[in-house]
Amino acid sequence: MRRIIAVLLENEAGALSRVVGLFAQRNYNIETLTVAPTEDPTLSRLTLTTEGDDGKIEQITKHLNKLIEVVRVFDLTEGEHLEREIVMIKVRADGDARAEVKRTTDIFQGQIVDVSKNTYTIQLVGPTGKLDAFIDALGGKKVVEVVRSGVTGIGRGDRILGL
Repeated sequence: MRRIIAVLLENEAGALSRVVGLFAQRNYNIETLTVAPTEDPTLSRLTLTTEGDDGKIEQITKHLNKLIEVVRVFDLTEGEHLEREIVMIKVRADGDARAEVKRTTDIFQGQIVDVSKNTYTIQLVGPTGKLDAFIDALGGKKVVEVVRSGVTGIGRGDRILGL
């Protein structure tokens, strides 16, 4: 089962390395990883996605909580949450294909952010499933390059990660 784990950690050199090292030592896979400072400049928020059953996720959470730099660990998928990811896709678009790519982009509420003679670069924001569906709708032959940000998420309503 795919899980989204948010970690509040001290914003200091080596903190991210220790979190990633913990995963590597235990042979856990990190599928996506995003990190940025929070409203408090001494803290960073790390959001990662991984796969695992309840037991494996419990072990990951316990190990993360043992790290000195970790302030709080929160499994976003345990309750209602919002998740977003950004993707930029460069697609081959010549002749009649230009209109088809534009139509598909509009359907998925994406934006064409760069245009050249033979390509469009499209930006799309949404949940991972929406981005995957968009890439599938474009068809593999047209896609030249894909860049994804990784998942970021936040609990809905009063659910917060803060202290």
